[in-house]
Amino acid sequence: MSSEVLFTILVAAVGLERVAELVVSKRNAAWSLARGGVETGQGHYPVMVVLHTGLLIGALVEVWVWRPDVAPALAWTMLLLVLASQGLRWWCIATLGRRWNTRVIVVPGLPLVTGGPYRRVPHPNYVAVVVEGLALPLVHAAWLTALVFTLCNAALLRVRIRVEDRALRA
Repeated sequence: MSSEVLFTILVAAVGLERVAELVVSKRNAAWSLARGGVETGQGHYPVMVVLHTGLLIGALVEVWVWRPDVAPALAWTMLLLVLASQGLRWWCIATLGRRWNTRVIVVPGLPLVTGGPYRRVPHPNYVAVVVEGLALPLVHAAWLTALVFTLCNAALLRVRIRVEDRALRA
């Protein structure tokens, strides 16, 4: 099996993981809204969806069009980082429980979560996103996708984190 096919399987697996996240997110968002949750930051959400979809598509296009040579050490290191980012993401989801979703919804009266990865890092899920966004394309040396996603994601996270911090303080 070619390295491009193996990479496509990896990207498809990440895509399926994202679908699982969306299922959990939708259920949890409904739970939060039913308890008086207030959503903020809706304007940047479509940009986030396009950017994250673009990461997966861009990596596949770059790999299949340019067929870059891949150093095994780079591929294995980046694969380990992708797996670690998935672990961190699901640790965040498990720690937040019903409160986790892909939107910014705050349920009034619930205390701020300070356990799990939130004990050490204020926004650990975004650490997972940053690591995955850089590492996933680099599993197959898709440097352009890694660079473009990382720069666009940095701009998006500036907005997202401000919205989230403001909502949590309110």
